[in-house]
Amino acid sequence: MSDFKLNLSEAEEHLDEEVDGDVVLGVLDGSTPDREWIDAVEGGSVLVLAVEGDLNELANGFARPIKELGGSLTHFRRFLIVAPPGLDIDTDRL
Repeated sequence: MSDFKLNLSEAEEHLDEEVDGDVVLGVLDGSTPDREWIDAVEGGSVLVLAVEGDLNELANGFARPIKELGGSLTHFRRFLIVAPPGLDIDTDRL
């Protein structure tokens, strides 16, 4: 068996970091104001939005402001995933 050393005191330092925000499930159908989506992402939340309609038209009002904040957007199947700045969407397995 190989030697495996785990320093729990150093690991605990990283556990104290608080994560702000939630994972918000919603429907992107034009009924929610763009500002609400932007505010959620600015607050650190990840959006998982079921797209009902033309994605380009529906996301037009908030996609650019979110990108300018440093957030990211990924269309996956029938969903738009929107992540706040500092949180990457890993698409390597797609």
